[in-house]
Amino acid sequence: MTATVTTPGPRRARGLSKKAVLGKKALLPWLFLAPGLLLALVFKFLPMGKGVWLSFFDVRPFLGDQWVGLDNYTRVLTDHRFQDAIGHTLVLGIGMSLGGIVAGFLLALLLEGQARSLKIIRTAVFLPVVTATAVVGEMWRLMYYPTSDGLINSGLGFLGLGPVPYLDNPDTALWATMAMGIWMLAPYNMVIILAGLAGVDRSLYEAAAMDGVSLWQRLRHITLPAIRPALGIVLTLAAIRGLRVFTEVYVLTGGGPAGSTDVWMTRAYTLGFSRNDIGGASAASVLLLCVTLLLTVTVNYFRKRGDVR
Repeated sequence: MTATVTTPGPRRARGLSKKAVLGKKALLPWLFLAPGLLLALVFKFLPMGKGVWLSFFDVRPFLGDQWVGLDNYTRVLTDHRFQDAIGHTLVLGIGMSLGGIVAGFLLALLLEGQARSLKIIRTAVFLPVVTATAVVGEMWRLMYYPTSDGLINSGLGFLGLGPVPYLDNPDTALWATMAMGIWMLAPYNMVIILAGLAGVDRSLYEAAAMDGVSLWQRLRHITLPAIRPALGIVLTLAAIRGLRVFTEVYVLTGGGPAGSTDVWMTRAYTLGFSRNDIGGASAASVLLLCVTLLLTVTVNYFRKRGDVR
């Protein structure tokens, strides 16, 4: 009895070669992403998991960590200074987000166009975004200098007004920090809104002008509906940045005076690095992560619901 050996036909061979090619094409993007994914795993996701783990412990260096369960979360949430910091975070985040969106929208309307001069101006306006936040904060701190030598106070001197201690007064420190945040966020929002304005049909403006439609009606019924996706992206990013504000406050005031500008992140920083309460700081950070995720999902849900309508 003789054995017969069958060889794959040409169609089967072509099918196997196509699968091999498709497998290589599917593997190639992952090879390019591998270094970035490895860095993210080592420097982001593993520390994030470690932070979640430490939030359930009383961290005692050289003595051994002690399991405390949810006590860190209870202690943080019942801390009156942390509750005040949450209130400051909401005020600062909402003010910076809404102010940055409105200012970015106005800048986009003013600087929309293809003229070369507008491109140069847009580049200059965008500089606060690419400048380090610490540098911007130091510049604004000098502008807010509480004597008549400060830039803003010297301008007030021409109006016959006395110098104002913007950062040293608990009643004005938070609003002064908000002004700097709006100045930094507006150019970033402007670029996204400009991308949305580029897709608006110009014939609609021409038809509205022929019908005698006012500028406000054109903005309300033509411009705003057309850039709704861009505004949704801006709102989502602004909500996340508003909750995670840290550098602006830390550079300008450090959370003072008298805790009047203490926000969520600065309070967590104080717990971890000033009071050596690693468990409490980890719990505060995990709470911030959960609230950020919840807020992001909520904003995206209402944005998609609005797009469907």
